[in-house]
Amino acid sequence: MAAPEVPSSHAYLLDAPTLTLATIDPDGRPQLSQIWFIAEDGVVRTALNTQRKKVRNLEANPHATVFILDTANPQKYLEIRGDVELEPDPDYVFTERMCVKYGSPPIREWDGPDGKRVKVTINPVRINAVDMTGGEPTDA
Repeated sequence: MAAPEVPSSHAYLLDAPTLTLATIDPDGRPQLSQIWFIAEDGVVRTALNTQRKKVRNLEANPHATVFILDTANPQKYLEIRGDVELEPDPDYVFTERMCVKYGSPPIREWDGPDGKRVKVTINPVRINAVDMTGGEPTDA
């Protein structure tokens, strides 16, 4: 079965500045983080510092949901549920490519001398494109 795709009516949300990432902590409770990302090749990708709780959550349970709200029209949003792949990014190749979207901040400095990053790919298994302005929700 082919992976679901974001409907054209909501594709512009993949250009949003940030999204909310939901992971599950060891107690089974959701943990939410607002993060930077890029959308490419039909998936959402980000780079996370390995010292963060959300990375430990994803290592233990490689499933996540991302949520992107249309801030100009909060009755429209995109929810992508998916399986997660984690790949080391020791040379910050992906991280720096992602950071171009954000003006290339000094992310290596922010991470400190012991900082390490992983590239996180969220492969969609379900997409909910919601428009409560009178349109029907679209499940892909």
